[in-house]
Amino acid sequence: MTRVLSKDASKHAGKEIIFKGFIRLRRDHGKLIFLDVRDLFGVIQVVVNAKVSEAAYNLSKKLRPEDVVEIIGKVNKRPDNAVNKDLITGDIELEATDVKIISKAETLPFDMGGENLNLELPTLLDNRSLALRHPQVSAIFKIQETIADTFRNVLKEKNFTEIFVPTIVPLATEGGAEVFEVKYYDKKAFLAQSPQLYKQIMVSVFEKVFTIAHAYRAEPSVTTRHLSEYVSLDAEIGFINSWEELMDLSEEIVKKIIASVKEKNKEELKLFKVKLFDIKNPFPRITLKKAQDIIFERTKIDHRGEPDLNPGDEKEICNWAKEEYGSPFVFITHYPVEKRPFYTMPDPKDEKHTLSFDLLGIQEEWVTGGQRINDYDSLLENMKKWKIDPKSLEIYLQAFRYGMPKEGGFAMGIERITKDLLGLKNIREASLFPRDMERVDEKLSDIK
Repeated sequence: MTRVLSKDASKHAGKEIIFKGFIRLRRDHGKLIFLDVRDLFGVIQVVVNAKVSEAAYNLSKKLRPEDVVEIIGKVNKRPDNAVNKDLITGDIELEATDVKIISKAETLPFDMGGENLNLELPTLLDNRSLALRHPQVSAIFKIQETIADTFRNVLKEKNFTEIFVPTIVPLATEGGAEVFEVKYYDKKAFLAQSPQLYKQIMVSVFEKVFTIAHAYRAEPSVTTRHLSEYVSLDAEIGFINSWEELMDLSEEIVKKIIASVKEKNKEELKLFKVKLFDIKNPFPRITLKKAQDIIFERTKIDHRGEPDLNPGDEKEICNWAKEEYGSPFVFITHYPVEKRPFYTMPDPKDEKHTLSFDLLGIQEEWVTGGQRINDYDSLLENMKKWKIDPKSLEIYLQAFRYGMPKEGGFAMGIERITKDLLGLKNIREASLFPRDMERVDEKLSDIK
């Protein structure tokens, strides 16, 4: 017999099947043992009756959570009053005739049988390989898959080409000291802060490109919203007519991500008791200066003239957008030249500010983007202002020396989107194996 998966078990009512999976729960009731066994699609209830098979019953008494088993049994329809509508297998149960242990699990360090795992973050991360098996934790990454799929599908439908870029780079391109230096043979190199320069190069090849890439920021603190390594959803577009097209596209993607998660991840969202909102209104667009004026009017806290919004400012302006426009998102535009990377296009009408934007959503930044400098001489001049040696970026400059269209792009971090949609308290919960200044799988203090 071929293995039958939980999602197909109902099709085999009245027949004998082989089912394989992990023990989630065991409940003993006299001469009956009930097992909840999970596979990649869900959980099936197995009934082990001593009268049907004494050998299966005796072996089942030794089972404990996370044991890997193979069960042969008959698929029986449940009585109407016993149907569990919360399970895809809720209308059937498997009556075991034979049980085999494929692999034994050690005694678990905590209870995995509850609806919620209820662990403090350090315990959750110290036991990451085990904790990821819990349905609520694994659901986070099914939702993350939908986010990535939607990003990819929207752009593929618009004739974007997916590219795959390096993460070891010759120079820190985003500015600042938040960069990881690596020993590259006998040379010095860095982990990429973003795939930016490579996707710009590829605009001259494919015109419209995207990548899902790992990016690295040596954040000097531990916060609930930053990671040292994150997954960036990046797009870059050539032959734009206006930089506002970039906001149009990023807004479309965000709206479709939320709609897709709402449609495709109903069961996962139930585990978090989350009901995603419908977005009907366009996202408002205001300059950084306007945002700071609004924040001052509302709070009397004066951050006017600052080059960026702090977390409290972001929350306040998101609240304003929701109140005034019925939108949980707002675009903030025209950041100062010194706040944006060297390749960002200054506003021709105001050389001190850039044609750049952040999209704030659910009280923090989701997307950052803008138009790029596409003229070789202007780019070269800007690099000198930033004290960047052009020789260190010759491959990048080569693309512009031989012609580059008017272009721009944007990026969004998948972990932050996941965190905010599910209302997670810490972004580390939205990373499979989070990296921060205290941890690389294990706590750094524990690594010898």
